[in-house]
Amino acid sequence: MHILPSTESIREKLSEKDREMSDPSIFGDGRKAAACAREHQRLTRLLNLSIELRSLESQIEESRELLKDSNEDPEIREMAETELPDLEERSAKLEEEITLLVVPSDPADSRNTVMEIRAGAGGDEASLFAADLFRMYSRFAETQGWRIEPMSSSLSDTGGYKEIIFLVTGEEVYRLLKFESGVHRVQRVPTTETNGRIHTSTATVAVLPEAEEVDLVINPEELEITVSRASGPGGQGVNTTDSAVQILHKPTGMIVSCADERSQIKNKAKAMKVLRSRLLQQKQEEERAKYAADRRNQVGSGDRSERIRTYNFPQSRLTDHRINWTTHDLDGILAGSLQEVLDALLRADIRAKAEAALAESTS
Repeated sequence: MHILPSTESIREKLSEKDREMSDPSIFGDGRKAAACAREHQRLTRLLNLSIELRSLESQIEESRELLKDSNEDPEIREMAETELPDLEERSAKLEEEITLLVVPSDPADSRNTVMEIRAGAGGDEASLFAADLFRMYSRFAETQGWRIEPMSSSLSDTGGYKEIIFLVTGEEVYRLLKFESGVHRVQRVPTTETNGRIHTSTATVAVLPEAEEVDLVINPEELEITVSRASGPGGQGVNTTDSAVQILHKPTGMIVSCADERSQIKNKAKAMKVLRSRLLQQKQEEERAKYAADRRNQVGSGDRSERIRTYNFPQSRLTDHRINWTTHDLDGILAGSLQEVLDALLRADIRAKAEAALAESTS
């Protein structure tokens, strides 16, 4: 079964978009007009590819019939036998491309992203693992040409992170990183372990699309902002002025702190950016909860309590539990070679959503 609506249904949706784009009022809203144009482009390509796929399928069927016919000219049968593998390969590639187009892209995919990593169970070892994850994402960001901007951090006594929050800016950041939300588990022998026993520790990762001003309105009266002297090293710098900022969002009880900058204004701006992104995520989670059944059709819910991945050092193995994906190149993964697993997660999520969309369109 192809994960593809009928060409008739695609044409109907394309006609709807044609009518929508012909309405002059749409150009009064630049964002709406751009979204409509992108959807029209997606549907046009989907229609063209689906027509091409149907044509290929007819050719494949004809070739198979020729191979079954013992009375057919041997030269024609040989030609059909030679062409069939190529036709089938082209058909498979087309179907994969169509699958990626069936599900409209997430509007947040192109956004910059706020990531939060926190040490979980495991004490000092968990904080060291949190630092490993931060380095892993930083190195991957370098390969993508993205920029990492630390927002807030809390170091442990062993040099790891109790918590680190940072902004990732670049092209399609959220599209690639959104499936990293959840519990990451590490199994290894800590440097302080004298008996060689393997310990299990965890760190949680949250991935939040950066919120824009138009996404939600925050009433200044609902905020309680306090400033204090930043703690930490740097006697003549950060910790000698009242630069640390803490913002309490009264309706939700959400608290964001930032003390990385020497400027109180910069710390406040960073804290507001994190707060806005957290509130946007909360809003989106509330919307998703209304359609709880749909979440079963996704790679992961993005819930921070969901164990998504295990990093096993003794076997140099990484396993993503959501798609049963395993590699034994753990060193490469930690050095930032995340593209393969991220692509696998993206394909699995798109295919699951496409199957759900097809089932809905045919029900």
